[in-house]
Amino acid sequence: MLLDPSEMRQDYDRDQLVEDMVDADPIRQFAMWFEDARNGGLMEPNAMSLSTVTEDGGVSSRMVLMKGFDERGFTFFTNYESRKGRELAAGGRAALLFWWDRLHRQVRIEGAVTRVDESESDAYFATRPHGSRIGALASPQSRVIDGREWLETRFAEVEAAHPDDVPRPAHWGGYRVAPDMIEFWQGRRSRLHDRLLYSRDGESWTIARLAP
Repeated sequence: MLLDPSEMRQDYDRDQLVEDMVDADPIRQFAMWFEDARNGGLMEPNAMSLSTVTEDGGVSSRMVLMKGFDERGFTFFTNYESRKGRELAAGGRAALLFWWDRLHRQVRIEGAVTRVDESESDAYFATRPHGSRIGALASPQSRVIDGREWLETRFAEVEAAHPDDVPRPAHWGGYRVAPDMIEFWQGRRSRLHDRLLYSRDGESWTIARLAP
């Protein structure tokens, strides 16, 4: 018998999130929460959902890995010619979502998205494992292909052509989401969750509490 999802419940009582305990800067607040996530036994605490606007006005989401964050925003890397790359280029905005289940926390981020400098993409690409760099060259990401065998053959061909140094392909690089909104969510008992919303106000941020 299939489990009825309506019967699945989890109460949250691990922590709280109140105004006098958060940093005035959401990036510093995120840094504290991200450190908790890194130390919390999660498989990939930098995994985040990336949502983009489709060509027909819909919404498309997928999981990607955050590879950096600072006062400028949140960075990830991908194929510029992939579906998400095309949608990012057309829409110019993105939404990110982190879910850290063991901490009963999530963080929502929305903002404008731009490509990072080529030098930054070069520097990160050089740190990737050899196989990952070959894969970036070999895979026509999001395109229809003939099958797994085609992909593995293509990978072998690219690997044979680049046994040592693997150049970053021009169609691959980084994006940065510059947030104008960051919401921190802490699960609480009886679904009375804590939600603090940071909204950009010029060079500063305002903080407001949202109803759960």
